[in-house]
Amino acid sequence: MTDPGVGPDRLRAHVRALASEIGERNVFQPRALRDARDFIEHEWRVQGYRVTPQAYETHGLACANLEVTRSGTDRPDEIVLVGAHYDSVFGSPGANDNGSGVAALLEMSRRFAEVEPRRTVRLVAFVNEEPPFSFTSHMGSEVYARAARARGEDIRLMLSLETIGYYSEAPGSQRYPPLFNLFYPGRGNFIAFISNFRSRRLLRRVVDAFQAHSDFPVQFMATLALIPGVSWSDHRAFWRQGYSALMATDTAFYRYPYYHSALDTPEKLNYDALGRLADGLFHAVAALADEE
Repeated sequence: MTDPGVGPDRLRAHVRALASEIGERNVFQPRALRDARDFIEHEWRVQGYRVTPQAYETHGLACANLEVTRSGTDRPDEIVLVGAHYDSVFGSPGANDNGSGVAALLEMSRRFAEVEPRRTVRLVAFVNEEPPFSFTSHMGSEVYARAARARGEDIRLMLSLETIGYYSEAPGSQRYPPLFNLFYPGRGNFIAFISNFRSRRLLRRVVDAFQAHSDFPVQFMATLALIPGVSWSDHRAFWRQGYSALMATDTAFYRYPYYHSALDTPEKLNYDALGRLADGLFHAVAALADEE
């Protein structure tokens, strides 16, 4: 049977549901935040998963991370985790940041529902990644990673999907921190895999697995967490708990003109590219879950 891949139409529908039908979703818009949570939970139940919420309260608001799991057949205690945050920043409908990441997460979970990995694959939708919770103990991923460490969970890989839907072939469409432009291309047509130095071996394995299954353009970098943007997502929480983790991103504000704005709307995204990317990510994670 021919592999159908991840179709752009489903991705577009997910992003529209989050960014157009629900819209801005955060603690300042608590009803919309609940609606986004309900949407993700519904999609996962339709796919046949049992959804496990991790509920907690912050600033008087009940919040929840959501997770689904495909238990490993041979090494169920070894976990490969893929996550994306489902809240959006104040004042933004969050199509790319991070409707694109959630859409890819939902389509990856659809594919994993049909396979039996050797290691456990866990897919998590995180709440409260954006301000005012960024870099605080109230981030959903901080709550999750602390609990995972307290349980002694063996998370072998954490991959954060963060703002992954915008691509351009225009010269000069890609920007960088100072000096990085000397080593990386000027067209924003690639997915970037970013890690800290501690996770660099895992970074190389993920990139190799991705390139073995996809011809989507890739750049990668292990670098200092203090460089702006490098630690600005849910993977940071796992670094803080001693886990190896990395981020897949279109580089957000270094490329995307509508980052954290009211103009971050669904029509800005390239769904054909996002489909190719999500398909490559699925195959890469599946390969890492099955490797010796």
